[in-house]
Amino acid sequence: MITPTRQLRPGGLEAGYLEQGLWDQRLLSEWATPPGGDAHPAIIDGDVTLDYGELRRRRDAVAHGLNRRGVGPGEVVTVELPNWWEAAVIMHATLTSNGVINPVVPIYRDAEVGFILRQSGAAAVFVPHRFRGFDYVAMLQRLLPELPRRPLMVVVRAQGPLPAGFIDFEELLAEKSDHLPDPGARSSDICLLLYTSGTTAEAKGVLHSHDTLRYENRSMVDLLGIEPTDSIFMASPVTHITGFLYGILLPPMLGSTVVYLDVWDPEVAADLIEAHQCRFTLGATPFLQGLVDTYRRRDQHSALRVFPCGGADVPPELVRQGRSVLGCAVMRVYGSSEFPTYSCSAPYAEEWLAAETDGPPIGPGQHRIEGPPGQPGELVVRGPELFLGYLNPQLNNDAFSPDGWFRTGDLATDDRGAITIRGRSKDIIIRGGENISAKQIEDCLYRHPSVREVAVVAMPDARMGEKGCAFVVPEGDPPTLDVLCAFLEAARIARQKFPEHLEIVDELPKTASGKVQKFVLRQRVAGR
Repeated sequence: MITPTRQLRPGGLEAGYLEQGLWDQRLLSEWATPPGGDAHPAIIDGDVTLDYGELRRRRDAVAHGLNRRGVGPGEVVTVELPNWWEAAVIMHATLTSNGVINPVVPIYRDAEVGFILRQSGAAAVFVPHRFRGFDYVAMLQRLLPELPRRPLMVVVRAQGPLPAGFIDFEELLAEKSDHLPDPGARSSDICLLLYTSGTTAEAKGVLHSHDTLRYENRSMVDLLGIEPTDSIFMASPVTHITGFLYGILLPPMLGSTVVYLDVWDPEVAADLIEAHQCRFTLGATPFLQGLVDTYRRRDQHSALRVFPCGGADVPPELVRQGRSVLGCAVMRVYGSSEFPTYSCSAPYAEEWLAAETDGPPIGPGQHRIEGPPGQPGELVVRGPELFLGYLNPQLNNDAFSPDGWFRTGDLATDDRGAITIRGRSKDIIIRGGENISAKQIEDCLYRHPSVREVAVVAMPDARMGEKGCAFVVPEGDPPTLDVLCAFLEAARIARQKFPEHLEIVDELPKTASGKVQKFVLRQRVAGR
């Protein structure tokens, strides 16, 4: 169990956020009135459409079922599900019960899920029976002997009889939903435990409250002009911070409709966007790239009005292509699980701001850049949506300054009031004592016609200390190192920044949000 009011990070700003109305002290379980009332579509998931009345009934039934089985306020509910309507029902039921939602991306297996269940002490866990060929029930059976407590284990879309100790999700849906006890929730209570997706080797449990998450969504609604009548398309996993915010929390806050896609396919995505006239989506680079390729082949604009792209490095050229091909406002956005959206350009901003930078800070967000003047330095931030701290309190000493600023670990510059992320601190290649930005090289190489995706990492070198290694997913015939270096030279990039080794790969290792796991690539070349 997680103490609802647990304070982990240095405080001092909360009273100001309340006084300014930035925290409205409302719960995420409080829904707006949809434009069409209870009959208004809430979720479209394949052949299933839930209106708001049915979503509320199913939410309350599951909340009652959890409460009757001893899963109450402060208890962690782990949800490892794809973008299915059941995931939304379970998460909203957990909020209604004042529990703590613990979303887990479906790509996680025994090692990651075991770590999360052990550290969180989850009281309940929801999994599919099978998804994309993997048996999640068998995984939980393997993990049970090492767990500190036996959680309530619920299987969604069960395929045949279940082993002893597991229950079918349909049992919870059949519960009577009347007379739910008052969980005594407050907006300052912890309601989300989200493990970072793993650009480092060990995941960290991030804690958020109703206050931090409601402010995040409200600030984006105001910045982007999202209306209750704007249907939302969501292909980013709803168990990742992006999908959770905009695919789970935002629709009922607005009273709008969300359209889910559980397995990424850009052709299917485009069909859904057009069929339901979706106006808003947010996702990482692979989603934008896939839609740009699809709509270019179709030679048509999309129904989308705005597409903030973040969660992974976004090449400026891709933003320009997105604005031209999709016919909508595409802009880079910067955030993290800890601080979901720190900066983003407005839809009407100039193209250079949307493509070349990660946008101005949103609202009252504050930052400082620690490092030599005129050089990229570590971005340190604070604001009303900053998380409360990590579940493991030992991680907070290094993460926060004594006055409550969060050290992001990202290198940035401030360009005319806009933030531009220059890479992670570990993305710097120190060649012969000179710092080289991997992102600068990646952004340039991305423009080469033979490069579909690229990641540049440091590679040990006996003479120079480190040198650059480029991992390239080719577009057509693979380029050679000489070809890429000639391209960089034509772009007037300093020669000492050129990669000195090239690896042609079929794909780059990524997190569920599409962020390249560079630590995997660094390990791959460490012995070369």
